[in-house]
Amino acid sequence: MQIKNKINQNFLIDTLTNSIQNRITGDSFQTNVVPFEENDVNNLQSSNHWLFDWKQEFKNQNRHVYKLTLEKNKNIIQGLISITFQTDHIFMNLLEAAYFNRNKHKMYLGVAGNLVAFACKLSFDNGFEGYISFNAKTSLIAHYELTLGAVNTSGQKMIINPKESKILINKYYP
Repeated sequence: MQIKNKINQNFLIDTLTNSIQNRITGDSFQTNVVPFEENDVNNLQSSNHWLFDWKQEFKNQNRHVYKLTLEKNKNIIQGLISITFQTDHIFMNLLEAAYFNRNKHKMYLGVAGNLVAFACKLSFDNGFEGYISFNAKTSLIAHYELTLGAVNTSGQKMIINPKESKILINKYYP
């Protein structure tokens, strides 16, 4: 039996916006979150800027990978999320902002929040009442409690409950 490595999330919620926002100008840009496809995998292979192996994630039959793009520029991936549909909630396996949306010189704010809000929306759309779970790095548990309203249930397991899911959805999907 193969043992899977448990990945603890380490994305940062820089700010909650109503789309994504240019860090310098403050301009907001509408986004789309759509399924990640085979041609996206091939395009990522030419770049070594991603921290996770999204090709492996895409090949995993139990996982669903989605990409965040600007509505007016669907060719550049701003961030990626991998989720698994559980029996009563959605589990976030991985979430990663593109390299140009990380660190203090990032181009856009709100990428991670946008992807978490999308997972919350999927939870409601699939009858899970907005419940989301994920594993957090210990050092980020308080950050997720503060920014997402997530609750630490035990160890590094975090849950976003329906009330907090609705807040995120209303922010990104008014």
